[in-house]
Amino acid sequence: MSFETISVIGLGYIGLPTAAMFAAYGKNVIGVDVNQHAVDTINRGEIHIVEPELDAIVHKAVTDGKLKAVLVPESADAFLIAVPTPFLQIENDGDIPQPDLKYIQAAAKAIAPVLKKDDLVILESTSPVGATEQMANWLAEYRSDLTFPKTHGDASDVRIAHCPERVLPGHVVRELVENDRVIGGMTAKCSELAVELYKTFVKGECVITNARTAEMAKLTENSCRDVQIAFANELSIICDELDINVWELISLANRHPRINILQPGPGVGGHCIAVDPWFIVSKTPEQAQIIHVARKVNDAKPKWVINKVKVAIAEFLQENPTKTVKDITIACFGLAFKPDIDDLRESPALNITKEVAKLHSGNVIAVEPNIAKLPNSLSSVTELKDFQHAIREADIAVILVDHKEFKDIKFVSSTKVIDTKGIV
Repeated sequence: MSFETISVIGLGYIGLPTAAMFAAYGKNVIGVDVNQHAVDTINRGEIHIVEPELDAIVHKAVTDGKLKAVLVPESADAFLIAVPTPFLQIENDGDIPQPDLKYIQAAAKAIAPVLKKDDLVILESTSPVGATEQMANWLAEYRSDLTFPKTHGDASDVRIAHCPERVLPGHVVRELVENDRVIGGMTAKCSELAVELYKTFVKGECVITNARTAEMAKLTENSCRDVQIAFANELSIICDELDINVWELISLANRHPRINILQPGPGVGGHCIAVDPWFIVSKTPEQAQIIHVARKVNDAKPKWVINKVKVAIAEFLQENPTKTVKDITIACFGLAFKPDIDDLRESPALNITKEVAKLHSGNVIAVEPNIAKLPNSLSSVTELKDFQHAIREADIAVILVDHKEFKDIKFVSSTKVIDTKGIV
């Protein structure tokens, strides 16, 4: 089958690069998003996110007439759904977060009117096991005139598959092309057609499995990473208690040929590692013991950092008896969930800065070189300042992200530094 027109639902950090890549390789691409600003920005040939090399690709695709953005889906040969998969609000601290598939359902409902025989629908959103089948059920409900794989197998009118993204923010353009893809069709024919579609630009291998295993593969990759980070974060807390330099310790331990301990930090962020393990825990709470504990360790690390800030405030006042709390300026270096990007999703650095601003009656400065303005949740309680200003003003510096701008950072001797990334 020839896929001439591709529709990508959701033009965020994954959807927009994916849409741009199909357009760059000659496909006609219709991007769909509910955000009017995103749609207007893309249609000007510009981008509303930060991702190296993406701006030039989008500009050319729009200029060449290969990419356009709309608010309402239009007819296409293949639909790729790349929308968020958040959690339902939990009522008690001990509750296990449950996935919320409302955006996937909304996407299914939006594309249903324009679906036709022989169309391919691929769920790219990272999802709990069974989400692809649930999406297929919703589509079957909305379009009872069409047949779907669950009831008609390879003879179905519409083909459905799951293909999770496996890219690193900041390297998305390259990794979309070079990385292997896991293709999980609901039938063999669904997988075959999904491979044909992705081979438009994917140079890596497209490995076929079923939809449930494809869903679990992505969750497993990120849960494994989460467990490894939890070990490093727990080790940093232990070393702090025992007065051991955790960075030196890890460096020494990693000299063993079969040891590769990751670096600790202020927690875990992003819409993958901080989220995906809960999809496994929510499905199998009795079995997912290590994964569950790792999540709790990483979720607790920001509280440990905030306690460090409280201790630093007390120490500063003790050393400067003529000062009051309101005289202390705290600078938080980094808001993104990882270095050198603008992505604040699930960022422990962002949440720590919010909490510091709440608890501290003095001045709180935020430093984030990758954004132009603060999110609404921070703008009323802190100021966004440049790197040099923060160094001059900070009585207490909290390093939360190892951005390249911070690598050679030097503070005056009187500044109290809480370094969660081992830069200083």
